[in-house]
Amino acid sequence: METIIQVKPKKNYFKRIYLAVMLWFTGRAVQAAARVDEDVRKEFGAMPDGYTFSLGAFPDGPYMVVGKDEAGIVHYLGWNLDRQRVDLQLTLKSVGLLFVLFTFAESTPVANSRDRLFVSGDVPQACAATRILDIVQVYLLPKFIAKMAIKRYPSWTFKRHTLDRLKVLVRALAGF
Repeated sequence: METIIQVKPKKNYFKRIYLAVMLWFTGRAVQAAARVDEDVRKEFGAMPDGYTFSLGAFPDGPYMVVGKDEAGIVHYLGWNLDRQRVDLQLTLKSVGLLFVLFTFAESTPVANSRDRLFVSGDVPQACAATRILDIVQVYLLPKFIAKMAIKRYPSWTFKRHTLDRLKVLVRALAGF
C-alpha cells in the first residue's frame, strides 16, 4: 500500500497581518458608525439585545467580532470567537478569499454569488450585517475604491460624506 502524504499550504503571514489590521480597524469603525450614523443605528436596532456577529476566514481566522449589549450599545469585541457567544458568523472559505475581499478586488455581493461566503445564523441578520459593513466601507474608503467594494455607491449629503466620515474615522482611531 502506498502512503498518502498530506500537503498543507504554507501560511502567508503578510496576508494574515494585513487582514488582522483591516478587521481590527473595520470592527472599531462599525462601533463608531453605530454612534454616528442613523442607518447603522437602525440596522442594529432591528437586532435583538446581546446579539453578536463575526466576519472572518475559515478555518482559523483572522476574525472580527461585533456585538450589541443589553443596553443597545454596539461594541467591537475583538478577534477571538471563543471568548463570547457569536450568533451570526460570516465566514469566507479561505484567508486568500478574505484578502481578495479586503483588497477590494471583489465586492461582498460578488463573493456571495460566487459561493465564497458561509453564513451560520439568521439570514435576515446576515443581510443587516452586510448592509452595516457596506455603510462602513463607504465611510472608510475613497469613492473610487468604495465603488468596487459595494454594490451601489450611495448618494449622501455633503455633511454625511465629510463631517460624519471624519467623526467615524476619529472615533475608530480613538476607540470610542
